[in-house]
Amino acid sequence: MRVHQSGVPFDDQSGDRLRDWMGVGRDTFYDRDRIAIVPMAFCFPGYDAKGSDLPPPAVCAKIWRQGVLDSLPSVQLTLLIGGHAQRWHLGTRNVTDTVADWRAHAPAVIPLPHPSWRNTGWLKKNPRFEAELLPVLRAQVAEVLG
Repeated sequence: MRVHQSGVPFDDQSGDRLRDWMGVGRDTFYDRDRIAIVPMAFCFPGYDAKGSDLPPPAVCAKIWRQGVLDSLPSVQLTLLIGGHAQRWHLGTRNVTDTVADWRAHAPAVIPLPHPSWRNTGWLKKNPRFEAELLPVLRAQVAEVLG
């Protein structure tokens, strides 16, 4: 909800975690000449009965996503953040398996779990993510940003 109210993507603790994973600060992260943030939907879909975020409406990506991606010049690195992005781009269904198989997509594409606090348990159960993938992610980001 904070992100929805601010109108700034990843303007919350998830964004802090994502920027840490990438090894970049806020200024670099929000520099539109260097990083494009392309969500699966440009809206906040609301909450379900349990208080969790609803998934992005599929119609959003169907209508505009490919056109936005086509308009981005020379993308060198794509971070697929969460299951919805991974499903749309890679056709995968399981975040754990997709992230574990990140080498199959690197160096141009790196699948990541969503950096939400709700995934803290996932991060603890999957220490290889931090030990193996994050150093490569930070190196790739640093190389692309030059």
